[in-house]
Amino acid sequence: MILVGLTGGIASGKSAASKIFKKLGAYIIDADVLAREVVEPLKPAWRGVVKNFGKGVLNKDNSINRKKLAEIVFNNKKKRELLNSIVHPRVLKRAKEIEKEIVKKDPEAVIIFDAALLIESGAYKKMDKNIVVYADEDVQVKRLIKRDGLTKDEAKKRIKAQMPLRQKVRFADYIIDGNKVLNMVKKQAKTTLERLREKGN
Repeated sequence: MILVGLTGGIASGKSAASKIFKKLGAYIIDADVLAREVVEPLKPAWRGVVKNFGKGVLNKDNSINRKKLAEIVFNNKKKRELLNSIVHPRVLKRAKEIEKEIVKKDPEAVIIFDAALLIESGAYKKMDKNIVVYADEDVQVKRLIKRDGLTKDEAKKRIKAQMPLRQKVRFADYIIDGNKVLNMVKKQAKTTLERLREKGN
């Protein structure tokens, strides 16, 4: 088994790369899916969020309104760190449980932990290898305008709120060029996975 971190920036092509790795036979543990799971109503992380951010972040069915919560933490570093301290440890714990289940049925698995905050949370240190999907800022901006209907300024603000990709690549064992067309990304992912399989077995 080999455990691999996968990260990138907003609109860098990370999700596309993750889907490709899955099609090629890697197991994907998606941190974003787990982050939704751990804050389901009445779970410990949900209680932590409500205690610290108030009932105003809840929908009528008591689920967390992620948009409202994101607005609160987006421009507030302390609150963002507080939210991360509630959610991240529980995401990593759940990821570890899933990892064990995968290894039981496939001891030679390539397990990819897909996480936007892989480096910021320190989770990259727990990985055997790390992959960063890189894209130039102007490419990210164009994609955000097209994908989310943002203005150029809004797109740049979203990008600036994240750790710069040029810093993230310093932590990478493998870099996938997200500027490329999908076929090129597929080729890069295939080569990367072949190398990981050699190292993992």
